[in-house]
Amino acid sequence: MYQYSDFDRQFVQQRAAQFRDQLERRFNGTLLEDEFKPLRLQNGWYVQRFAPMLRVAVPYGEIASNQLRVLARIAREFDHKEENDISNAVVALADVPSLPDRCAHFTTRSNVQYNWIPLSRAADVMDLLASVNMHGIQTSGNCIRNITTDALAGIAVDEVADPRPFAEIMRQWSTLHPEFAFLPRKFKIAITGALEDRSASAWHDVGLRLLRNVDGDLGFQVRVGGGMGRTPIIGSVIREFLPWNQILNYLEAIVRAYNRFGRRDNKYKARIKILVKAEGQSFTDQVEAEYKDIVEKDGAPHTITQAELDRVSAYFVAPDLNCDRKTADAKIAHILKAAAEDDIEFSRWLTQNVKPHQNPDLRAVTLSFKRLGAAPGDANAEQLERAADLVDRFSAGEARVTHEQNLLLPWVRCDQLPELWREARRLGLAKPNIGLLSDMIACPGGDFCDLANARSLPIAQALTERYQDLDELHDLGEIDLHISGCINSCGHHHSGHIGVLGVDKDGQEWYQISLGGSDGTRLSGEPVPGKAIGPSFAAAEVTDVIEALLDTYRAQRTEKETFINTVKRVGAEPFKTAANAVRVATARTTAAA
Repeated sequence: MYQYSDFDRQFVQQRAAQFRDQLERRFNGTLLEDEFKPLRLQNGWYVQRFAPMLRVAVPYGEIASNQLRVLARIAREFDHKEENDISNAVVALADVPSLPDRCAHFTTRSNVQYNWIPLSRAADVMDLLASVNMHGIQTSGNCIRNITTDALAGIAVDEVADPRPFAEIMRQWSTLHPEFAFLPRKFKIAITGALEDRSASAWHDVGLRLLRNVDGDLGFQVRVGGGMGRTPIIGSVIREFLPWNQILNYLEAIVRAYNRFGRRDNKYKARIKILVKAEGQSFTDQVEAEYKDIVEKDGAPHTITQAELDRVSAYFVAPDLNCDRKTADAKIAHILKAAAEDDIEFSRWLTQNVKPHQNPDLRAVTLSFKRLGAAPGDANAEQLERAADLVDRFSAGEARVTHEQNLLLPWVRCDQLPELWREARRLGLAKPNIGLLSDMIACPGGDFCDLANARSLPIAQALTERYQDLDELHDLGEIDLHISGCINSCGHHHSGHIGVLGVDKDGQEWYQISLGGSDGTRLSGEPVPGKAIGPSFAAAEVTDVIEALLDTYRAQRTEKETFINTVKRVGAEPFKTAANAVRVATARTTAAA
């Protein structure tokens, strides 16, 4: 992991002290709310439906065990809904007790959020975060947001090059960049170094893929203009190969062009994807012209030297785990034997939650934060603390927050897998469902967010309750189910094999269902937005509609055919017919009543 320098630590601590001063001035009336709002947003503090929401940055998903323990302390000591004034709540106060507090929430952008910390205690929270080199800088606002990458970065067997050093260099370059502090809209960058794009880079404002050209030189393929929201668009490739050392200069050119030509008169048309779509080749030409000026007139000031890349890369070397001298094959044989003698759930866990590693003595293990009675991605204080213990014991003190709202341990020895499984199972974090239907993505939705049209969490909970049978889940196979509470798409419903979008109809919650979306992984195929299968459904119908879709899949699939491949082969019509049958049945029941 990257280790903060004295400058980094001082910077974060000074920012926390600055925020404390701003907060005190807000409370004593010398700083008005309109003046304070951009300052709190620059530190990751929103005001949501009931209470403030804090977004904590986890750059490219890497997080240390001591940071997890501080997140646990914040959850336990500060994330209390009873301390907030909810007299102006949009929904009935009777609904509030059912909403979880004293927990952190893992997001699809590898960040962590809290939903109940009162502003009166915000400065103390920022000081705690700073004590372990954490903050909320640029987790909000119209700036370059947290840069994300593959949770398997640096360990994936299909990796061309480790993207983490580049992500760290980009983080340092973009943090408080004076020219890009007030862009037309928020700006998100994802980078992958693997053959399989597990970072969903094509869905980002800028998506970067490390690759080698015919001469073996390392560089980037550059996509621009991806995004979800009201207009789902896959990013366009504007450079097939850019030498790695020029990536900051080229990013500078892209963001300059966006800053200059992006729309500021309409926030719904302010994202770079709208500009790229409208301008086409002329946008690419403008970027190339800016890049030429940066290189020829400015002297390419952001060129990454080999020495700088080596310096940053040195922070990302594999830990010394003192692996024993048994061969990987012998270890695996021992583990599989133990699985056969122990529990079918352990065998399933090895299949679903354990991934190969560049080091044959090691594995990457995902702890599942998708469980009955909790929102997808929620982790209470005790779970965070116990997860930190597992990270220390089994993963050299390092974990990764995943795009799928789970926690991955990247440095697990093969011979420790049985012990890790037993410990994780005891904590409720070993459900063998990674990649399966119940490993769904969901945003907080209307339960917390004042932008949402409908609630996401009750839909996720109902589906989790319906699909608890592991035999059934494994029979259904790998399915990406994504749920968003509004068109802003924080739950990435556009890229789900099954997408659920909350919409508002005359003050009532309804849900649009889409099929065939993809984030660009090997399983899903090329990135593509899903297509709606008809008018929206009432909340009470959604679980039955999903069940009808899955029954149709069972009836239509060939042997070992995945859900997404069946949808691609037979088309949406059989699924649409099955879903509409639920609507008809509901109408008949209502009429009879």
